[in-house]
Amino acid sequence: MSMATASRVVLIGGSAGGLQAILTLLPGLSSGLNAAVIIVLHRQSSTDSVLAELLAAKTTLPVHEAEEKEPLLPGAIYIAPGDYHLLVETDHTLSLDYSEKIHFSRPSIDVTFSSAADAFGADTMAILLSGANSDGVEGLAEVHEAGGITMVQDPETAIVDFMPRHALQTVPVDHVAAADAMASFINNFAGVMAG
Repeated sequence: MSMATASRVVLIGGSAGGLQAILTLLPGLSSGLNAAVIIVLHRQSSTDSVLAELLAAKTTLPVHEAEEKEPLLPGAIYIAPGDYHLLVETDHTLSLDYSEKIHFSRPSIDVTFSSAADAFGADTMAILLSGANSDGVEGLAEVHEAGGITMVQDPETAIVDFMPRHALQTVPVDHVAAADAMASFINNFAGVMAG
């Protein structure tokens, strides 16, 4: 039996300080979330599963590192693996890419955000969290252009405010919120699966 792939996607990108924001917002996500969630964090390249375990402890939704050709399913959380770009294909599957670093980062938030904007269009919500470089800002702009929803962590609440500030100066942002207020926006956007 094959499950239908997700019809909506929530993208969460962050760098320095982003993990704390994610750990804050995850517990508020609805257990019947009718969207796939993709998390792209700049981190040291390593194959350990500590990040997935750390995040899984904060949510009832299944969390794991994304795998090549994996379908995006509603109500699941996918983490971009260290040292790979994570792309969303138009058939709503994932692919991993080992091409050049972008903004000194692999995974690059921009790569995931812009590929998801192409694949999901207006059914995309992209959230940019705390971070020290401008990765993700271009991708956020592409999500906006595709009709999706853009959201940025309130720079006043970010551990490192460069990334969210840069986004606010550059891109039309629909929502600015502290991490602990983000889950309700995500739940509203995603809706809940009929149980």
